[in-house]
Amino acid sequence: MVKLTALYKKPGDAQEFDRYYREIHTPLAKKMPGLKRIELAHVVGSPGGESEYHLVANLYFDNLDSLQSAMSSAEGKAAAKDLNNFARGLVQMMICEVKNN
Repeated sequence: MVKLTALYKKPGDAQEFDRYYREIHTPLAKKMPGLKRIELAHVVGSPGGESEYHLVANLYFDNLDSLQSAMSSAEGKAAAKDLNNFARGLVQMMICEVKNN
């Protein structure tokens, strides 16, 4: 299993960011083919105190090919394009292989 992890830095207006993410961006992302689940976590701090991050989103897929196919689909492109509407300069993404011990 692999996941696309998106780390969102604190936005200027957290309430509006959360509303947009919940009402507009998440429904777009859920249309991506092969998506198994979405896991969202609001950041409440770090071991050293305050964190520069606001939200962590994990999108799970069966494998890397499935994730890449989803990202290149019309639905994946629409979700990626939507990032410019609310998270320009705020998001970092990485692809991770999930290992269960």
